[in-house]
Amino acid sequence: MTRWPLPFPMQRALELAAEAADAGEVPVGAVVVEGGRIVGEGRNAPRALHDPTAHAEIAAIRQAAAHLGSDRLNGCELWVTLEPCPMCAGAIIHARLDRVYYAAADPKGGAVAHGARLFDQPGCLHRPEVYCGMGESESAALLRGFFQERR
Repeated sequence: MTRWPLPFPMQRALELAAEAADAGEVPVGAVVVEGGRIVGEGRNAPRALHDPTAHAEIAAIRQAAAHLGSDRLNGCELWVTLEPCPMCAGAIIHARLDRVYYAAADPKGGAVAHGARLFDQPGCLHRPEVYCGMGESESAALLRGFFQERR
């Protein structure tokens, strides 16, 4: 079986996740892409910043919004290494991101395909296209290694 290389945005998100792990944070990385170029990126940093909202997706969305000069990220896509939680899924909705690509599912904390499934709720103001599984094994390995070291 031929294994295709991951698209650059997911590769970068995985690099950011590894940086988060090296800093003692849960290894999650995210990038926002517009027109094929990264306009925002982030990694988990709640411990370092003493901020429970300092998730990778939030950091990437904030950076992209500042870079583009708009709170609406229409025409943009988010690439993230783990299924977004309810807070991040809410931010994705409000940012109006067109597409979300996530690597590993999160049955306990995710809110896209698991838990609250925010994009499927009748009151959801915006529903991005969602693609999952690209980079799943790489992301899962980072997460497993991170938590095994702490047990």
